Amino acid sequence: MAPLSATKDISMTRIKGKGDGPGGRNEHYDVGNRKNVPRRNIVAEIKRGEHRDAHVVKINGREYARDNPDRSKTDNVNRDR
Repeated sequence: MAPLSATKDISMTRIKGKGDGPGGRNEHYDVGNRKNVPRRNIVAEIKRGEHRDAHVVKINGREYARDNPDRSKTDNVNRDR
C-alpha cells in the first residue's frame, strides 16, 4: 500500500452512513465517490488517520464511524436522519 502522502488526500472526504443494517445501523458508508464501503473498512481507515474529520465510536460491541463535533449538521455521518 502506498503511503498516504502518495495517495489522494481523503482526510476531508465526507462520510455518509447508509442506515442499511438492522434497526437502521450503518453497515455500509458512502465516502466521497466511493459507494457502499463496508463498516469495517471505514473504521480501519479512520483508525489509520485517513479521515481526520472523523472518529470511531463503539456501540454494543460494534465500531462505527462518526463525524467530529462541529456546528454543522450537513457533514454528519447520519445527516439524513
